[in-house]
Amino acid sequence: MSVSDNDRQDNPSLSFGSDILLCVSTSPHARAKRRIAALVEEVENLKQHRATKQRKTTYYVSQGRVICRMVVLYTPIEDLIAENDRHCEDSEAANSTLEQHRLQHGYIELVKALPWFHGKLANLNHEETEDMLKKLKRGADSACGDDMGTLKELIASWVNIEYRPPSLIRPDDKHHRGFMNDACGKLLCPAEWHWDDPVVRAGIRDRTTAFIVSENSWPLFVYESYEVDVRNLECGLFKSKLLVIGFKAIFTSPSSANEVDGKGDGADIIENNQRAWRRSDQTKVKMCVASIKSMRKVTPRAIAYAVCQIRFALSNITSRRAVDGDFDYQFFWHNIVDFFENPPGPAARDRVQELLEWWTRKVFGRNHRPDLTPEVTTRMSVNALAAQRQHMEDAAFD
Repeated sequence: MSVSDNDRQDNPSLSFGSDILLCVSTSPHARAKRRIAALVEEVENLKQHRATKQRKTTYYVSQGRVICRMVVLYTPIEDLIAENDRHCEDSEAANSTLEQHRLQHGYIELVKALPWFHGKLANLNHEETEDMLKKLKRGADSACGDDMGTLKELIASWVNIEYRPPSLIRPDDKHHRGFMNDACGKLLCPAEWHWDDPVVRAGIRDRTTAFIVSENSWPLFVYESYEVDVRNLECGLFKSKLLVIGFKAIFTSPSSANEVDGKGDGADIIENNQRAWRRSDQTKVKMCVASIKSMRKVTPRAIAYAVCQIRFALSNITSRRAVDGDFDYQFFWHNIVDFFENPPGPAARDRVQELLEWWTRKVFGRNHRPDLTPEVTTRMSVNALAAQRQHMEDAAFD
């Protein structure tokens, strides 16, 4: 760019040097103001980016709290995603192994619990996906830790009231639980043995080869009235009062667990929670897990989670881990889930369905509104009458 000598003479503010570009002089104050404005804008953009990132983190962590409770206990989410991809690509997916079936069912439960997950996953790159899964796992671990703390106190109080041990169990201590405690030991005892037999008690406590306690035995606390019919081990399985108490403490609030009497049906927790929310006005009311996730039915994986948490609360181990001596919690969770999701035939499937309906009544009461699907309502008199009237109307003009 060139400027004539006349221009320079007419406008002395235009100056050149051999190594500088053409410039129009401005006041230092104006330049400082513009630099400050640019820096302020940059800071605001950084704040907004940080706030957006924090909101995403908070959202993913809060959403992840449902994963251990309703989807998988120890299995990585990546395994569920990989199995769903394999299921989509494999033309012989119908011949899946039991493990593959469990993983695929887990992915379906994940999408049910987090409806946004599948679509979000398709739109993220690898780095963003890893970040999301890491935050979801953080939320899952946090929820599991919170539930462990809740049941640690609740189970201690319940055992003290029900069994009145000579030395009461401290709610804040786990060292005096497990098989060294008679009350906890009886509830943890495998169903095939009798805890009252001194030989059994000694064998379990000494961890002899004749009395190995593993995930391959159902503990007594999962049975109704804590009694077992060895000729029919399915009778009363997963129907104990302690299980219902623990489940409600996790999913519908610890206070609702106090309402369990072992005989009656549960209240409509969702409706009661919503009423409390409406009555609260400006008062903050903590929503229970069932309300947050609009959970109206008890699911097999939720039961499996509650069973594992209660067993941990009865044991004397102080930190969460997958293996406790000879007992593997992950395989134990698998055994419970497989009982519900992989019955040997239609008769067993019907019994499983009856058991799940029993659970839903115990936890959520007898409100069946979620079962009013379009297929069901079309057979009811209001819709049937509407169809008849339309048919008569059409016939009148034929």
